[in-house]
Amino acid sequence: MEFNVYKIDGTVSTEKVQLLENVFNADPNDHAIYLAVKRYLANQRQGTSKAKERAEVNGGGKKPWKQKGRGGARAGTSRSPVWVGGGTIFGPKPRDHRQKLPKKVGFLAKVSALSYKVADQQFVVVEDFSFDKPETKKFAALLDALKLTGKKVLLLTGKHDEIVYKSGRNIDRCFVQEVKTASTYDLLNNQILVVQKSAVEYLNSAYGDKVKEVANA
Repeated sequence: MEFNVYKIDGTVSTEKVQLLENVFNADPNDHAIYLAVKRYLANQRQGTSKAKERAEVNGGGKKPWKQKGRGGARAGTSRSPVWVGGGTIFGPKPRDHRQKLPKKVGFLAKVSALSYKVADQQFVVVEDFSFDKPETKKFAALLDALKLTGKKVLLLTGKHDEIVYKSGRNIDRCFVQEVKTASTYDLLNNQILVVQKSAVEYLNSAYGDKVKEVANA
């Protein structure tokens, strides 16, 4: 499957890029996407919430009043959960929310996300580019040339480019990321996925054979 490559001025280049059918035109697996996104969001949680239980609240060592004779309810401590200032019943405790995902399922989820982007016409390939120094104005001009101004855009670069990253980080709803670090959530959490030509080549080589392994498993 051939795809047009755009220049940074918004015009179509004479060169084409080849998209592997089993990576960019696969039958999407919605459940694999669900598992990958759920894992990603779970792994973002800090798990540091903590509430003091009855034994951890300060004070309450003395019995508030005698057991009998007052005509009121019995009370053993002023730090009972039913009292103001008392401990919390079954309160949150620090915990690890991280989840695991089989590698093959992760590959399948990314391929499914890429296939959805291509099928929904939310996938744009641009030539490899960089700037002499970080310039937000040039990056904004690129988005304007591609008619993407105001849209939520993720640009995937073939390799980490600090200059391109700094040029785009101050633009609202625009994100720049190296293709190797992009998760299934990142691939889906945008309106338009812009991919440099070298990043497409990486996706073809990184996921082409692995998808075959998943299919044959």
